[in-house]
Amino acid sequence: MNNHDNYGRILLSLVVAMILRIAPWPENYQPFNPDWVLLTLIYWSLSMPERIGIFHAWTFGILTEVLTGRLFGQYALAYSLCIYFCLKRHKRLRHLPVFQQGFFIFSSLLLSQLLVFWLKNLEHGAQMQSTFLLPIATGTLCWPLVYLTLGRLRLVRHHR
Repeated sequence: MNNHDNYGRILLSLVVAMILRIAPWPENYQPFNPDWVLLTLIYWSLSMPERIGIFHAWTFGILTEVLTGRLFGQYALAYSLCIYFCLKRHKRLRHLPVFQQGFFIFSSLLLSQLLVFWLKNLEHGAQMQSTFLLPIATGTLCWPLVYLTLGRLRLVRHHR
């Protein structure tokens, strides 16, 4: 598979993740919407650490902020730190079963959520909501689905 195919698939998956991020959910289910962009970045940095790194995390963090109307730098910093830790541990993580990877996913999503909350709190006083852990829990539960879906996308070959 050539580099053009790889980057096309990675970009496609990240665009879909960003669409899922801003997709309108019913108000009752909105707190359950996981951070699809971070989950996708984690998958690609585990699968292709030589191609997806901190620069990509920063870039898609900025794009996520533009899409969600957040203060610049929140998601960029959170995604970059999570991908940094992912890259530091990718050799160990990629050999773990997908359910054991869930512990790392949970801690990455928690780190991201805490950083965004902390930065939001610096901007203006924010109260921690009772729904704070919901996107972290659903993101962790969705990890096997993300892992399998993107794994199939990565392995699909074009027939010419």
